[in-house]
Amino acid sequence: MSEMLPEDNEEGARQSAFRAGYRTGFGDGFEAADKVHEATRKDDKDGDRKQDGDDKKDARPDDKDKDGGRKDDKDKKDDGKPPLWKRPLFVLIAIVVVIALIIVGTIALIDSRHHETTDDAFIDGNASQIAAQAAGRVSHLYVDDNQLVHRGDPLVDIDTADINAKVDQAKAGVLTAQSQAQQALAQVEGQKANAAQAAANARQAEAESVNAQQDLARFKGVDPDAVSRQQYDQAVAQARAARAKLDAARATEGTAQAQVKAAQANVGAAQSQVATAQADLETANIQLGYAHVVAPIDGRVTKRAVDVGNVISIGQPILAIVSDNLWVTANYKETQLKKMRVNQAVTIKIDAVPDVKFAAHVQSFQRAAGSYFSALPAENATGNYVKVTQRVPVKIVFDHPEELQKYNVGPGMSVKPSVSVE
Repeated sequence: MSEMLPEDNEEGARQSAFRAGYRTGFGDGFEAADKVHEATRKDDKDGDRKQDGDDKKDARPDDKDKDGGRKDDKDKKDDGKPPLWKRPLFVLIAIVVVIALIIVGTIALIDSRHHETTDDAFIDGNASQIAAQAAGRVSHLYVDDNQLVHRGDPLVDIDTADINAKVDQAKAGVLTAQSQAQQALAQVEGQKANAAQAAANARQAEAESVNAQQDLARFKGVDPDAVSRQQYDQAVAQARAARAKLDAARATEGTAQAQVKAAQANVGAAQSQVATAQADLETANIQLGYAHVVAPIDGRVTKRAVDVGNVISIGQPILAIVSDNLWVTANYKETQLKKMRVNQAVTIKIDAVPDVKFAAHVQSFQRAAGSYFSALPAENATGNYVKVTQRVPVKIVFDHPEELQKYNVGPGMSVKPSVSVE
């Protein structure tokens, strides 16, 4: 029978240990095999050391280090502690974490039934877009970007040289029109005097005509033989002359009255010119006022587009003022509006201030979905209709808007409102 080498003994012991450890798992099998391997090597080394005592003294330091490292590994493996997942503390912590997750999930599920939230929400507000109403060069700029201003505060001054010239011209036009109106009034008075004189002449001619008619009537009533033919003809001629003079006087009186009316009409036209000139003056003064731009509302200056020395034209944007009056526009799905009502409490989280919750309430609902006002509304009558859940804008106002002044928030910022629908 052949003698078995130490390597064969080592391999056979390793396989036996491995098969024994296989019943408890590969890991334990390998560990047991390593233990047997280390024990075999130790016995072999002890035998060699007994036979070769001198070789033991000449052992290299590296071998000693290797043996020491293996001994440390063996001590670590034989410390007797169970795996981490079998330790009671680890199991207890895992159970606590699972229970906590279950509790949190349950609370979130219950909370979702009593609150309606959406990520499609943002801060909204009023913004006054200020444009130039007078053309000219910017002579002074009173504000800077993001500056807080109040209603009536000066913003921009525009050079008024051209506007002042128009104001002076309008003033001269008013004076000219007023002078013409006074002349028209004087002409009316003169025409009225002429009309009075013509009326007096007409009355005198009427009296003479009446007297001449009476003389003619007397000549006709006497015996023809008692009055000469010449006298009778003179009476007839005088009556006709008086009648013609009366007609001429009445015509003159009518002309005078017409001239009075014409003079009065001239007065009306002159007064209209005065009103027109005054309107031109007022327009020029308004343009002069437009050269001094003031803030129409309280807020902060944004989108400043001018600087000192810029030449601007009428209608050119200058800057915008964002009001401090802010609210939230939340686009909720139409399926979320079932339990939502006006004045319901709302908790708002602003992305820019994640650690602060703001109290608010629902103010109103838009009477149409947001897509109804889109530039390209859906065509549902084409036969290719696909139902899509629409979103409805809901206006939410803050209960304490003054709290927003403490933080740097403004229109367009994202928020997450949570409406309590209990």
